[in-house]
Amino acid sequence: MMANERVLLVDDEEMIRQVARRMLERSGFSVITAADGFTAIETFKQHRDQIRLVLLDMTMPRMDGAEALFAIRQISRDVPVVLTSGYSEQDTMERCAGLAAVAFIQKPFTAFELTFKVREAA
Repeated sequence: MMANERVLLVDDEEMIRQVARRMLERSGFSVITAADGFTAIETFKQHRDQIRLVLLDMTMPRMDGAEALFAIRQISRDVPVVLTSGYSEQDTMERCAGLAAVAFIQKPFTAFELTFKVREAA
């Protein structure tokens, strides 16, 4: 990834955003965060040319991950999206069938798992 290419990290839990951001930044990624689906969509629109990948939590208030993924897909069919959840991969991917999610990472995840999934998907 180039310095001007960023990961959009979307999670409603501040602690998870902070920890995952640090994990990614230590691995050389540039990170923008959003606390919910609405903010994620606005951030994606503003920085669309720089965002290389979206790391998207599935369970959030106001707008969940599936709804946010649908909206992001209206803007871009090409950006890789890695879904995160404490629920199973099968349940998560079934909820997002047809929305072209690239990968899934189960919470809680390690720095190695997160970095590997993001690099693999990007």
